[in-house]
Amino acid sequence: MADATYEVQADDAAGVASVQQVDMKFEIVVIPVSDIDRAKEFYAKLGWRLDADYDNGSDFRVIQFTPPGSGCSVIFGKNVTAAAPGSAQGLYLIVTDIEAARKNLLRRGIAVGEVFHGGENVYAGPDEPYLFGRIRVNGADPERRSYRSFASFSDPDGNGWIFQEITARLPGRIDSTATSFASATDLAGAFRRAEAAHGEHEKRLGQRDENWADWYAAYMVAEQSGATLPQ
Repeated sequence: MADATYEVQADDAAGVASVQQVDMKFEIVVIPVSDIDRAKEFYAKLGWRLDADYDNGSDFRVIQFTPPGSGCSVIFGKNVTAAAPGSAQGLYLIVTDIEAARKNLLRRGIAVGEVFHGGENVYAGPDEPYLFGRIRVNGADPERRSYRSFASFSDPDGNGWIFQEITARLPGRIDSTATSFASATDLAGAFRRAEAAHGEHEKRLGQRDENWADWYAAYMVAEQSGATLPQ
């Protein structure tokens, strides 16, 4: 640790030293596979973007794919990891519509398990001990709460992927001053949820809401940031 350098700034008002924040963007996950070309075919079939296929012609090859709307990519290949093929488990793919995500892969010929939600004790049970939701109950969460509905699939080596439906983040998980959507599909889904909630709002008003656009905007921003939703 002798060569480590720490950047510290003093907070004179509070009299407390704080470490300066540095952005760290997590962008790559390494997937261990046994057959590179078979894995490449599988991940292409998922509809993921192929970013790279580099081969030095002797002892190294790396392939990179990125899921739609994701800021993180996966890589696999020759001499990129010492992990055993199939040992990557609990790889989460966050979606806003679990049923649509599952149907999309089924249409592509990918085997995907049924949608499920966690049982009463989500931290115990025999189904998949390394995942949230160790007791699987068929069907999406009855109240369709965020973080509670799942569906899983595996690549040809057995590396385990799991869809998790999230439509509203827990408070503090998203910058409340910034709202963004990864794709037109995500934005459309947010509009549909706002439309349904706004319909209930108009029922309470007993009339058409002339300021529906402002209400939609407030709802969509609050939903993404985890703030209190407008009523």
